[in-house]
Amino acid sequence: MNNDLRFLRHMLAVIAYRGGKVLRHAPDGFGITRVREDTRSAVEILSHINDTLQWGLTAVQGKQEWQEQAHGEWPAQVDRFFDVLKRFDEALKSTDELPCSAERLIAGPLADSLTHIGQLSTLRKLAGSAVLGENYFVADIEIGKVGRDQAAPKRES
Repeated sequence: MNNDLRFLRHMLAVIAYRGGKVLRHAPDGFGITRVREDTRSAVEILSHINDTLQWGLTAVQGKQEWQEQAHGEWPAQVDRFFDVLKRFDEALKSTDELPCSAERLIAGPLADSLTHIGQLSTLRKLAGSAVLGENYFVADIEIGKVGRDQAAPKRES
């Protein structure tokens, strides 16, 4: 596996780990949580993350198609998050060469996803269900591990 593909797969594992931490044990009704009436709700943010990751997947497949889906319900969006990460990782795993640059994928869909995961973390705190901080430098994040089943945190605070 070339270094770009390895790094991109690692980024997807980071998104799965950090995103999974924020999505796990979200309180009932969390999907409608928002900072103010004129901001996105948690489910709208998660749907946007999923749309962004799906767009990144299409870029890896050589067709770059943006398709915004209706946000629907929280549980369905959580399922979609892990599904699109799995399909994205499988696409990277099964190719030898990218039809787009790794740098653009990092600057676009991958960094955007991490930004919005941070927003969801903030909303969790506002909803009275804060996500504990963690030293991600020592976290067990593995390439290819992009599902719900993530390693337990090593050092939370």
